[in-house]
Amino acid sequence: MQLTYTLENIDEAARHFWEQLNAMHVFAFSGAMSAGKTTFIHHLCNMLQVDDTVSSPTFSLINEYHFHYNGEEKIIYHMDWYRIKNVAEAINSGLEDCITQAVATGNYCFIEWPEQAWALIPNPHVLLKINSLSPTERTMHIELIN
Repeated sequence: MQLTYTLENIDEAARHFWEQLNAMHVFAFSGAMSAGKTTFIHHLCNMLQVDDTVSSPTFSLINEYHFHYNGEEKIIYHMDWYRIKNVAEAINSGLEDCITQAVATGNYCFIEWPEQAWALIPNPHVLLKINSLSPTERTMHIELIN
C-alpha cells in the first residue's frame, strides 16, 4: 500500500492508515531525518484522540500515550531509536521488554529509526518508509512483514 499526502491532507491519510492497519500492533517508521515520521505519528495520535501530549521521544527513548479504542483503554508506546547504537544497547534500555509487553496486552508500538536494532522488531509488523517528494509532500510505502 502507498499513501501520498501533504500537511493539508495528513489527517485524512492518518485516518485511512488506521482504518486499514489497526489490527497490527508494531509499526516501524523508517525515513531520512526530517522525512516526517514524528509528524505523521503526531497526526495519527490526534486522530485517535490521545489523552497525552505527543512529542518526539528522541531523548527519553519511549513516550507513552493513552487513548480509548472500541471501548477499551489502549496505550501507544512511541519509541525513537535514533540514539541507539546496537541491539545490546536497545535491550539494556528496556525497548525489547516494552515491545513484548505491548504486543502481549494488545497495545501499540510506533518505532522511529528501527534500523538501529532490526533484530528486536517482532513479526508480524508494519514497515512504513516515508520519503519526501517536496518540502510539503510525502509518500509512505507501507508493507506488512510476516
